[in-house]
Amino acid sequence: MLGQPKKLLVMISTLIIVALALSACGAAPAPTPAPPPAATATTAPAVVQATATAVPPPPATPTKAAPVAGACGSLKILYWQAATILNPHLAQGTKDFDASRLVLEPLAAMNPDGVPVPVLAAEVPTIANGGAAKDFTTITWKLKQGVKWSDGTDFTADDVIFTYNYASDEKTAVTTADSFSNIKTIEAPDKFTVKITWKDPNPNFYEAFVTGLGTILQKKQFEAFSGAKAKDGPNLKPVGTGPFMVREMKPDDVVTYDMNPNYRDFKNGKPCFKDVTFKGGGDAPSAAKAVFQTGEADYGWNLQVEASVLVPMANAADSKGILATAPGPNLERLLVNRTNPDASLGDKRSEPGQPHPFLSDLKVRQALAMVIDTTEMAKQLYGPAGDGACQVFATPKAIVSPNIKCSAVTADTFAAANKLLDDAGWAKGSDGIRHKTVGGKDVKMNIVYQTTVNSLRQKEQAFVKDAWEKLGTKVELKSVPAGVYFSSDEANPDTAAKFFTDIEMFTSGPESPDPTNYLKGWTCGEIKTKAGKWSGNNYERACNKDYDALFDQLTKETDAAKRNDLAIKMNELIIKDVVIIPLVARKSVSGYSKALKGIIFNGWDSEEWNIADWAK
Repeated sequence: MLGQPKKLLVMISTLIIVALALSACGAAPAPTPAPPPAATATTAPAVVQATATAVPPPPATPTKAAPVAGACGSLKILYWQAATILNPHLAQGTKDFDASRLVLEPLAAMNPDGVPVPVLAAEVPTIANGGAAKDFTTITWKLKQGVKWSDGTDFTADDVIFTYNYASDEKTAVTTADSFSNIKTIEAPDKFTVKITWKDPNPNFYEAFVTGLGTILQKKQFEAFSGAKAKDGPNLKPVGTGPFMVREMKPDDVVTYDMNPNYRDFKNGKPCFKDVTFKGGGDAPSAAKAVFQTGEADYGWNLQVEASVLVPMANAADSKGILATAPGPNLERLLVNRTNPDASLGDKRSEPGQPHPFLSDLKVRQALAMVIDTTEMAKQLYGPAGDGACQVFATPKAIVSPNIKCSAVTADTFAAANKLLDDAGWAKGSDGIRHKTVGGKDVKMNIVYQTTVNSLRQKEQAFVKDAWEKLGTKVELKSVPAGVYFSSDEANPDTAAKFFTDIEMFTSGPESPDPTNYLKGWTCGEIKTKAGKWSGNNYERACNKDYDALFDQLTKETDAAKRNDLAIKMNELIIKDVVIIPLVARKSVSGYSKALKGIIFNGWDSEEWNIADWAK
């Protein structure tokens, strides 16, 4: 998915969530490290490298009056990619998942260490507490009691089961389907218990109803809008259990929220803000200025700005904000279209069965991949905010392939790439552009390469274009407003999901240390199609039976070491087949007001995952 920026984490040493659950048999999870002291306006560094916690909420003292919800006034959040929908199950981008998270909640969140923590659940089920079966066949969630929806009705197991039924209906065409696809049955033994039985033993205990992919919809509100009617549902104003409720949403512009008086911690002074403005639009540099220079925003997300501009801005003596970076699983990458995006194909455009005229050729893909110096790109454009990448995963270490190393790009590299293209029959014409007869037609190597409107991304595009044109390709750069690019608008031809170009670029990463759902996105069954309302996660339309066989083994294997090995093999196969071209292992880069407290940066969940604890 899209999918997108996050924070700082203390990485767990292994990939597999089952290892986490098994370790709980002997002892409770280690407590979160004590937070560092809050930075002050005179001592705040340009870049905060948070551990598990950044700026903590102000400690309660017995001498002060009880906290009052809304006492902090208004909160202004700025996302230069504007939200377009508040139903995350129909969302295409991080900005939609984050905007919805103020209202809708999962049973559990992932904390900065990649460990699940309860939200709507009373506790996280493990083998140790009896909630997860030792044979990995079932998991039982106990729900918090007394939780109310913002309309005052009770949250119960019926809402959880409804959400599953909603998401598993193929006609609903949710983008979160992978989180629920392994469920065989789901039942409610009582009003506050949900029992899931998996189709096969499933070591990925927490793939369903955890993080923003597993937020719960209210049955009462959405029951009439399942299946084909989903697009007509209350997707811009969902009723939720979170600390805020939607006052108004203007898609691709702004969302305004009011505090939820039925929030379970309302009597304890949460949320501290009486209302929130979640503003979208503009660009990353203007978002950075709004946090560090003008103070117009309390929080600025995904500051994808050149390091040479961003760091001095944040480090200025009169800076009003703090810049925080956090390593995480997100990868900026090029997606290589294996199908033909030619508009003359009509409804068959970018559909399976229509092979791309030159990107279907492995040697072409290999040549394009090998001449991009990702280390130099990251150094020039990202600085401390990212590292050059050459494989799918930069973390957790357990699934990083030891067999893939990034190499410097030299004159010899270009010579080898040109030879690959020559050997594949792609010769340079009189205009210097490579061409070849394919299917009786003379095909020129003209590449249309799209991404979002963002000054840093446009410089990435220029970097790649320069390398590719040295090989004899013609490269046309296209930039699309993020609100369009990551929207679920079935009528708009410029969405990333439709992929009506040859190459596109965005960032995504796994939602938990167990990458099963993420890796599923490259299986044949996940290919996006018009008939499927572009709901799968295989943007590239690549289909490899060997990859699918490895994935099938991964879903059945319960041994942690063997699962890591399978994930590494799948990682290597994606790179060997040049399904994607990795560019930068991105760190999360956000800015927040020096007056803002309670921010806990998190590489495995929404940036707003603990917004009920934010304060001024």
